[in-house]
Amino acid sequence: MEIENQTVISEVILLGFSKDLKINIALFLLFLVIYLITIIGNFCIICVITRNPRLHVSMYFFLCNLSFIDICYSSTAVPKMLVNLLSVQRSMSNLACGVQLYIVLFMGGTECQLLVLMAYDRYIAICRPLHYQVVMRWSVCHRLTAFVWICSFVIYILPSLSMPMTLCNRDQINHFMCELLAVIKLSCGDIYLNELVIFCISFISLLLPFSFIIISYLCIISSALKIRTGGRSKAFSTCSSHIIVVALYFGTGMVTYFGPSSLYSSNQEKYISIFYVVICPMLNPLIYSMNNREVKKSLRNLLTITN
Repeated sequence: MEIENQTVISEVILLGFSKDLKINIALFLLFLVIYLITIIGNFCIICVITRNPRLHVSMYFFLCNLSFIDICYSSTAVPKMLVNLLSVQRSMSNLACGVQLYIVLFMGGTECQLLVLMAYDRYIAICRPLHYQVVMRWSVCHRLTAFVWICSFVIYILPSLSMPMTLCNRDQINHFMCELLAVIKLSCGDIYLNELVIFCISFISLLLPFSFIIISYLCIISSALKIRTGGRSKAFSTCSSHIIVVALYFGTGMVTYFGPSSLYSSNQEKYISIFYVVICPMLNPLIYSMNNREVKKSLRNLLTITN
């Protein structure tokens, strides 16, 4: 009866960052540069890994998957954000909003699980080097990656599809994209059950993977300290890039999804989400290429061939 007295909306309006044209133009140029770096950088990583047989090992296979996820992740939100920065009408149909929400949720969750695989790969390589070729053989890598994609769909998409939301009354979202925590505030009726499901999924997708990664790296550090100086330096170097990615991605994600519900549609949540939706996909190829000799060497060879 409550829903009958409310107006069901057919589209939403993304408020974005500002109504000032000069600020929006500056933001447009900034995010356009970031997006181009994201696409070019991740595409180069994929090309380098696929073209170089020496990089056809588990670590680079997972990195290639990470680059693909980052391209999809960023491309789902950033192009629409760029259009809205130069638009007066920032409306979005419910269908388009839902598609964006599900893809962002799916890609973000898959990246969390993939980072766990990458930590496990480094754990086996450093702590169990004699078993590495057997444990992380190609067939195992393919199965683990397929499991991550399927598991992410089951964890993040199926619960959302089984609990559809009807949007009522307010049609404005204080965000630059259809973020789950912002959209849910427009839902008709009580959202307690939705919030409970979101918290449980956040626990599974953020806290548990993060805990596993921390344990893996504690074991890696313990083993690396027992290695002679040269090998120790190489071990820490191969893991440093992963630690940076994990700190940025999981840190901002946990601040958003484990924060108080009063912040769900606030400016703070909107600005924090820039890090894991816009910044991290750009930093991943830069961080990995700068800290990896093989990738840098292969990238130089690729650029030489192209020229």
